[in-house]
Amino acid sequence: MAKEFKPKARLPRGLVDRTGAELSATRAMLEKIRAVYELYGFEALETPAFEYTDALGKFLPDLDRPNEGVFSLKDDDEQWLSLRYDLTAPLARYVAEHFEQLPKPYRSYRAGYVFRNEKPGPGRFRQFMQFDADTVGAPSVAADAEICMMAADTLEAVGVPRGAYVVRVNNRKVLDGVMEAIGLGGDENFGRRLTVLRAIDKFDKFGVEGVELLLGAGRRDESGDFTKGAGLSQRQSAVVLAMLTGKGLRATDVGVEVELDGDVELAAALASNSAFLEGMAELRDIAALVGAAGYQDRVKIDPSVVRGLEYYTGPVYEAELTFEIKDEEGRPVRFGSVAGGGRYDGLVARFRGEKVPATGFSIGVSRLLAALAFLGKMDAVEGVGPVVVLVMDKEPHRLADYMKMVADLRANGIRAEMYLGGGGMKPQMKYADRRGAPAVIIQGSNEKSAGEVQIKDLVEGAKIAASIADNAEYRAARPAQFAVKEEDLVAAIRDVLERRAAPTLGLAD
Repeated sequence: MAKEFKPKARLPRGLVDRTGAELSATRAMLEKIRAVYELYGFEALETPAFEYTDALGKFLPDLDRPNEGVFSLKDDDEQWLSLRYDLTAPLARYVAEHFEQLPKPYRSYRAGYVFRNEKPGPGRFRQFMQFDADTVGAPSVAADAEICMMAADTLEAVGVPRGAYVVRVNNRKVLDGVMEAIGLGGDENFGRRLTVLRAIDKFDKFGVEGVELLLGAGRRDESGDFTKGAGLSQRQSAVVLAMLTGKGLRATDVGVEVELDGDVELAAALASNSAFLEGMAELRDIAALVGAAGYQDRVKIDPSVVRGLEYYTGPVYEAELTFEIKDEEGRPVRFGSVAGGGRYDGLVARFRGEKVPATGFSIGVSRLLAALAFLGKMDAVEGVGPVVVLVMDKEPHRLADYMKMVADLRANGIRAEMYLGGGGMKPQMKYADRRGAPAVIIQGSNEKSAGEVQIKDLVEGAKIAASIADNAEYRAARPAQFAVKEEDLVAAIRDVLERRAAPTLGLAD
């Protein structure tokens, strides 16, 4: 006889199971984010997890299967489908598909899981949640300024204190203009541009000297590992560093003055670059708008901000938490980015063949939740479960009595359940303890005859029990257990829960 196959219970690599307290905290945080988005006039939208692969835009199928980066399958109509890798590409598809019916600008928010077919690592998962807000159809940088201000308000709403974060803003036009001025424009220089952008992104970590090395031949870190640089000349590096530090650049009412240590040719190339000048003007406008609204200490222009996706066409921004944590080697580091986004005027145009301005940002839900946990701001209580009605008599008419108790509690907004297992008193109490029940309800034949129920306050009982050393004394005291009339059950349970000062322990808000 063939041996029965039993699959091994195992979690796939790069994925994670999440349980009660974390899910409760996530739900509470999402509701606070949602409230801010709606306060700003954004409305909810939900798109499916799957899209046609060619509609996603970033990854396209080859002859056999889609490229790495997305999880894909071929449908029975021979078309490739892929799990979304972000929430922005599906939004672009939705807007293009319903363009004539939607109000413009179209302001929406979306929350959901996204999927990356990438190598997993510490804190890097193949499935994770994002919460996005976007404005489509608004060409003015006022829309970008508003998104940045909303990001600041959102962080404060979930519990990040003012002063512990900053929303940093840059502009891809500025970066593109610098690249063109130093001769790195065009598709043939894509790889070197990417290396330069990665070097700029390290400005906060390595400073001017470190970035200068990464722009040139390369940099060797303390461990001896060498990172190859972009191979820029000293003249080219000077332009990038001038942008990063502001030295040699001066904004005026009519444009930007550029001085690069006597390098008249490169200074003139940058000062006359239309993309650079337009980007600098947009940054100046954003600074004025956030300043007028009183956000100047929370939203700041920072030329080191580099967003990775190629579809950004204008302002880009990151919400960064500035407090320090310890890295894997115990060294103090900034917590870093929890949200980011930017302007992507070309994404909807892929479908319509005409420019459709759009801007938005995305919150990394798990990362923000980790930050709140570090700050002690997670809005959940570990291990708090429902009130449990114990089953002391399994006769059908008695089960009906217990079920009525549960129904009465639930009808009054109190989280409750009847024990549905097969064990006696001891297993039932053990179950209630494992469920984190704040109280149990007991009604045997004697209590039923008297028209009463016994209520055992498990939280208070645990406190009292901790102060009683003798077992006989404990049994005599029956800590935190009391009798009430059946008709007073709901009020008595509510009183127990309110003493815990906790809507999160079961009371409806």
